[in-house]
Amino acid sequence: MSANLTKYLPILDWGRTYNRKTFGNDMIAAVIVTIMLIPQSLAYALLAGLPPEAGLYASIAPIILYAVFGTSRALAVGPVAVVSLMTAAALSNIVEQGTMGYAVAALSLAALSGAILLAMGLLRLGFVANFLSHPVIAGFITASGIIIAASQLKHILGIEAEGHNLLDLFVSLVSHLGQIHWITAIIGISATAFLFWVRKGLKPALRKMGVGAGLADVITKAGPVAAVVATTVAVWGFGLSDAGVSIVGDVPQSLPPLTLPSFSPELLRQLLLPAFLISIIGFVESISVAQTLAAKKRQRIDPDQELIGLGAANVGAAFTGGFPVTGGFSRSVVNFDAGAETPAAGAFTAVGLAIAAVALTPLIFFLPKATLAATIIVAVLSLVDFSILKRSWAYSKADFAAVLATILLTLGVGVEAGVSAGVALSILLHLYKTSRPHIAEVGLVPGTEHFRNVLRHKVETDPKVLTLRVDESLYFANARYLEDYIHSRVARDKDIRHVILQCSAINEIDLSALESLEAINTRLAEMDVKLHLSEVKGPVMDRLKTSHFLDELTGDVFLTQFEAAGAARGQPALA
Repeated sequence: MSANLTKYLPILDWGRTYNRKTFGNDMIAAVIVTIMLIPQSLAYALLAGLPPEAGLYASIAPIILYAVFGTSRALAVGPVAVVSLMTAAALSNIVEQGTMGYAVAALSLAALSGAILLAMGLLRLGFVANFLSHPVIAGFITASGIIIAASQLKHILGIEAEGHNLLDLFVSLVSHLGQIHWITAIIGISATAFLFWVRKGLKPALRKMGVGAGLADVITKAGPVAAVVATTVAVWGFGLSDAGVSIVGDVPQSLPPLTLPSFSPELLRQLLLPAFLISIIGFVESISVAQTLAAKKRQRIDPDQELIGLGAANVGAAFTGGFPVTGGFSRSVVNFDAGAETPAAGAFTAVGLAIAAVALTPLIFFLPKATLAATIIVAVLSLVDFSILKRSWAYSKADFAAVLATILLTLGVGVEAGVSAGVALSILLHLYKTSRPHIAEVGLVPGTEHFRNVLRHKVETDPKVLTLRVDESLYFANARYLEDYIHSRVARDKDIRHVILQCSAINEIDLSALESLEAINTRLAEMDVKLHLSEVKGPVMDRLKTSHFLDELTGDVFLTQFEAAGAARGQPALA
């Protein structure tokens, strides 16, 4: 009972050993992440098409719930750029931005995403994320980063622009260039340039001035806060809001409210596919970050429990005025580097954000939206990585095609089409690769008992014996390919009297593949050729023993390939 409870409530595990030193480290990390997260959460709410306070709300209850149910010691949960963009893309097709219905739809999207993640976790479906290949995900995130940056140029320039793909955004931006608000543009461009300099040049400059590495890092992470303070003071001091600079305005001075998502069947039906895609992308992004950071401290991440943790976080967001959330890369790395030792660091961050929501929101009344847009642009452009195209082209043309298609569809059609294509392409790519398994004709390396590919090594072969090594498990998608390959190879070589399948790389044989093996056995018998198996793994043999295949096999099953080849040389053909 205790073990099961700890499994589903990881807080009971790390909480037992929590001490004063750990508390101190977690508090330091929480302060740094809170400073970083305040402008980020406001900015990502803007990106999602929601009022800025929604970003703060989405960063409080979800973090606490993840601290209770999540397994990562360093993952920082909250709004992230890609999920915020997907939220805006999904909701704008259903309800008008800025309306009460839009906010309710955002709550419903978070609730639905949370329910999907919880269901996947309870059903132990964490493996589903493996169907999204890393190159495809990298391509999608790169394209999304470009779209996000382009979508924020309207706030930087103070103009109107619409569109959920790069082409529509470009056309809309160009058509409104004559309406640039120059004061807003000066603020936006200056903030963007400053933030880029903070990211790349501030820390080296501070180190040259003799500032310690730890303090320099904290000051660098606080760069966006400096931009927020400076531009807010400038807008307030010079009355720039009266001159047309768009500002955040009134932000409720309160803790997250209790909210209720809509349970309208029609709305939930429309949100189901976007919620599923957001859940999958959010989980993949989160689990990759969590596992990377955990590996550095030899800690373990449970993917199925991570689904539950993220699901609880999203349900929490739905009932506290937020929108879909997941684990963020940049803030998680900051959390880790700042010394966070347990998920309690996230809970302390939530407390800091709650204090900000209650006490600091009046101070951001004059915060220009251009500064928030600059924060988003600088954050997401770090996600853009076109080197994946070069690497995939050099390594695998099929992977390159999948990455390129994902990028082009995301840029040209939109994020939903891009991520849908990414999911489909990942699965199709897997099926394509496994449906045409590598089949090597092998021979004996002289003076050894090892068998290697005849095309790569100098080996001994027997014209009467065809030895094939199949480097893939056999299942419905590739069974016919093996069947056709063997028939074609034996048909063109009349001297062959024995075919040996070396099964050392076969981990499973499904029912379709079993039927194909039976067909191969029958067809070879008609050609006066025996079929043998060698090096069959225990679990595979156990399955074969439950069928009639071994009774009908014209040849034998051998423990080693060397033994099989030796026996075949001394055996006659079928009578």
